[in-house]
Amino acid sequence: MTQPPLLDLLTERETAARAAAERLREQIASLSDQLTTAETELAELAITRKTLLSLTGHTDTTAPADATVASPAYQQILAVFHTATSPMRAKDICHALGTGVTAKDTEGLRAKLKRLVARQILTEPEAGLFTLAPPPPSA
Repeated sequence: MTQPPLLDLLTERETAARAAAERLREQIASLSDQLTTAETELAELAITRKTLLSLTGHTDTTAPADATVASPAYQQILAVFHTATSPMRAKDICHALGTGVTAKDTEGLRAKLKRLVARQILTEPEAGLFTLAPPPPSA
C-alpha cells in the first residue's frame, strides 16, 4: 500500500527538518565548547598578567578587576540576576538566557554560578539556589 503524495512530502520535510535540527545542535555544542575554551584562556591570561605584575611590583590599571566576570557570558548571567526577584536555579537561568536545558547545559552553567559564588558576587542560600550577594558595607 502506497502513501498519498502529500504524506510522502510531509515525511520528506520532517526528515529534512530533523537533520537540520541535529546539525544545529552539533554546531551549538561545538560553539559552546569553543566559548568555554576561550573563556578559560582569558581567565588564565588574566591570572598570568596578575602574577607577572605582582612579581615585578607593578600594578595594572588597564585590566578589568576580574577578566572572567567581565566576559560577555558572565555579564549575561549577571543581567538575569539583576532582574530576578527571588533566588534562581541553574535551569531557570538557562531558560532566561534562552540556552538549552539539558544536563550538560545546566551543569556548565552551574559551574559558572559556583565561580561567581567563590568570587562573592553571588550567594547560594540553599543548595542549588543562587542570588546576588549583598553589596559590601561602605566604610
